[in-house]
Amino acid sequence: MEQLRKDVTAYEFASQEEEINFFKEVKPRFYSKLIYFLRIYRIETRRPTGSNETQQKYLRKELRRLTSFFEEHLNFYQYYRSGATYLDEKYFVRGHQDIYLTLDTYHFDADPKFSTSHDFRVAKIHAHELLRIYLIGALEDLERKDDIVRVPVGARQPIAWTGSKTALIELLYALQSTGVFNNGAADIKLLATYFEQMFSIDLGNYYRIFQEIRIRKGNRTAFLKSLVDRLTQRMDDSDEHPKQYL
Repeated sequence: MEQLRKDVTAYEFASQEEEINFFKEVKPRFYSKLIYFLRIYRIETRRPTGSNETQQKYLRKELRRLTSFFEEHLNFYQYYRSGATYLDEKYFVRGHQDIYLTLDTYHFDADPKFSTSHDFRVAKIHAHELLRIYLIGALEDLERKDDIVRVPVGARQPIAWTGSKTALIELLYALQSTGVFNNGAADIKLLATYFEQMFSIDLGNYYRIFQEIRIRKGNRTAFLKSLVDRLTQRMDDSDEHPKQYL
């Protein structure tokens, strides 16, 4: 963020549209990550070490804080998420702040060359949306631990998953999305529990990992693509050497 600040204060935007785009879309993407990880650090360092119920109560309280933020800034949230632009000149151009448009008080202490009246609020929207995903995943993880009946080691299946957790979670969501279990009635939590017991693995916060898969750059279904490629290659090899693959 400090390097970005230095670069921007030394740069002259070619147009007002470019300046608006930077403070509306670019800077908040950086700033939101800072807010997000600092909040996670605070949440986890203050997280109680007691029972699952105690931890769930704490995490739900943090979720309510996020809900309060979205409710408090509902008008701006709707403006931003709807793609509206009619107030962009006031929200995302430096020196155009309007005291009547509910400024965050932090703005008066911010660097006027590196901030507008609402870029910080956009960053908080992105950060809080990520935090909501993180907290819901943490709650589901605790609930799953309560529900899982731990299978004795000796009774477990002799097949263990040795690939990455991310790959198994990608496969898990793909199978659940196609509705191939229980005529489509099996939810992701049930399948995750079954996979954990079947393959002797703890999937952890699979909801959060799925969100990371969803927003990854490039091929979002890398493991599924590798399955298709490997199976196709095996079929091709079998055509050439049929006895080898009997």
